[in-house]
Amino acid sequence: MATNVMLQQAVGTLQPLSSCEIHCRIGNNSVRFPPKDLKAKRGSNCFGEKGFCVILASALSPSNEESLKKSNEAALILIRHGESLWKEKNLFTGCLDVPLTHKGVGEAIEAGKRIRNIPVDMIFTSVLIRAQMTAMLAMTQHRGKKVPIFTHDENEQARLRSQIHSEDAIKQSIPVITAWQLNGRMYGELQGLNKQETAYRFGKEKVHDWRRSYDIPPPNGESLEMCARRAVAYFKDEIKPQLLSGKNVMIAAHGNSLRSIIMYLDKLTTQEVISLELSTGIPMLYIFKEGKFIRRGSPIASTEAGVYAYTTRLAQYRQKLDQMLH
Repeated sequence: MATNVMLQQAVGTLQPLSSCEIHCRIGNNSVRFPPKDLKAKRGSNCFGEKGFCVILASALSPSNEESLKKSNEAALILIRHGESLWKEKNLFTGCLDVPLTHKGVGEAIEAGKRIRNIPVDMIFTSVLIRAQMTAMLAMTQHRGKKVPIFTHDENEQARLRSQIHSEDAIKQSIPVITAWQLNGRMYGELQGLNKQETAYRFGKEKVHDWRRSYDIPPPNGESLEMCARRAVAYFKDEIKPQLLSGKNVMIAAHGNSLRSIIMYLDKLTTQEVISLELSTGIPMLYIFKEGKFIRRGSPIASTEAGVYAYTTRLAQYRQKLDQMLH
């Protein structure tokens, strides 16, 4: 009976079972139900057809979605990747796949220390290694000690090979989802060029327009507006539903894709977003509560009190960690 009530709260009215079922976990319960009409997404955070699965908010009826907005709250952590090797060389990087510097590795580890007491249930990154390195290095510092595991859903064989067959292992895992929509802005013909030399070649004003305007793209590249279009659409379609369902989410991505998401979260104007600067490796925490995003800044050490003062859920999680590790 309790399970039925919880399922109704999470996904609305269930349809009759078919011959094909998906085994899913909701909270501490394990249930089986069909994929038909429930819109369970295999590609987002499933470990195979019979493995762990989270039902997205696309399965919610409008009334239940409003109920979740009022009853659930979740943490959203945004981290811009640490310094990359091309950033160190002052080169336009854009969508090229460049790893972190030694300094960038340190920044990622420090970011992890800042969020080590904040719950993380899911991780989203771009497809680029510097964002993925940042997320993985940050999680090595988390007190929850769960293991981030990249999901692979390129084809059926990939899904079968990446199945987890242990319930205990699933409980101690965090699904990591990669998406090209979270990539940094594509700089087109500027990629690989030295920024200072590019200013001499094309003129400082022209390069400034390419880098800092909202709607002027570099040659064969993306403007911030174009980057925002894909990043915000992905956030609305794939990430926000997880927050609605009560999942705590971390996003490790890039300056421009994160600026785009922050523009949406904070309702910034086009002028405000182009002046927004994000430091590498400094996490930003939002609380998603009653359908609204409230920025809480960067949690660390003694300033954590301000974070926990807003929500008892984070305070209880911190207390649980203390009890587990002492």
